[in-house]
Amino acid sequence: MSNPVTTWYLEQTSPADLRPAAEPAGDVRIVRAELPSPEFSRFLYTAVGGDVQWHDRLGMTYAEWAEVLGRPGAETWVAYDRGTPAGYAEFEAGPDGSVEIVYFGLIPAFRGRRIGGHLLSYAVARAWDLAERRPGLEPTKRVWLHTCSKDGPHAMDNYLRRGFALYDTRVTDEPDEPTPGPWPGAHP
Repeated sequence: MSNPVTTWYLEQTSPADLRPAAEPAGDVRIVRAELPSPEFSRFLYTAVGGDVQWHDRLGMTYAEWAEVLGRPGAETWVAYDRGTPAGYAEFEAGPDGSVEIVYFGLIPAFRGRRIGGHLLSYAVARAWDLAERRPGLEPTKRVWLHTCSKDGPHAMDNYLRRGFALYDTRVTDEPDEPTPGPWPGAHP
């Protein structure tokens, strides 16, 4: 069986487009994972994307994860709530000055605490100043991402509130697959 899935493509074309969210209450910190770690990145990927059917990286080998994470202009930023990973943003610079936010989201237990808007604001600001931290990269001219109808109910609203503008919409028919979760049976 298959289901129609709508994918929306959004972008910012200037740092002035970013509308930052307020910082959440409590002890929330955002830290760059400076050492590429396939183990940690796979943990974040499955913990954040398991209930919204992220599948594309599940079959990647350790070497493939290491290659993706080690690319010039690839960065992972992790939100911690009182020392516990709450979510992450992973992005990658393109050769044309574009930066794609490849993955973004929160672990289900941390959703609804206003961490997502803060993390997205911080990650987008870091995407805009990426070339300052990574000599040899083109200055960022565009930050973009995509989200789909399988993502959380607040994802699109968060992107629009942070200043992203819709530039394309596509509908595809995708097979109905079970939710993988971070481990089998983790999400009922």
